Amino acid sequence: MARDYVKDPAEIYRLSFATIEAEARLDVLPASLRAVARRMIHACGMTDLVDDLAWGGGPVAAARQALQTGAPILTDAQMVASGIIRRRFPKTDLVCIIAEERVAETARRLGTTRSAAAVELWRGRLQGAIVAIGNAPTALFHLLDLIESGGPRPAAIFAFPVGFVGAVESKQALIDANLGIPYLTLRGRRGGSAIAAAAVNALADDKPGAAA
Repeated sequence: MARDYVKDPAEIYRLSFATIEAEARLDVLPASLRAVARRMIHACGMTDLVDDLAWGGGPVAAARQALQTGAPILTDAQMVASGIIRRRFPKTDLVCIIAEERVAETARRLGTTRSAAAVELWRGRLQGAIVAIGNAPTALFHLLDLIESGGPRPAAIFAFPVGFVGAVESKQALIDANLGIPYLTLRGRRGGSAIAAAAVNALADDKPGAAA
């Protein structure tokens, strides 16, 4: 006997976003962040995510403006890069260098993780770029150190490191740093590549719940 469940993709999408609208407290967010929050919730199924969002400046407007001027999107993990819908950003260079041999060599030289070493090697492309971190707290920590030491300044930071070691602290460090760079992050242990990719994908949304 065949199971009865929703099979139409458009209807699944519609019902998903209707549930988000009904259950998430999107009204507490600035209008510019609601589409991003919807996408993030859709990626993880957690409607209470709204309560842990933290931001500074106007990250969505800053990122969209940067995209219009040809800025790249720099990601810390291949899973983030893979989750970004490339057809939404046809003229944007999506950069993930974590697997390159020079990253491993730099990590050994600096005595740090490959994720942090990759950030070190972003220097030549970081100025005015969009940063999306969805995995490594060490990447966010190193980014903050780099900027605070006078390094290049990205246009916007979307920071969602996940886990039990450094995730909470790195995101709080971003909040406390007062860099004057627009950012969006998620307090606590939650985060991950799917959430980071969803936040970036939302930059191309013309309207809430726009089709992928």
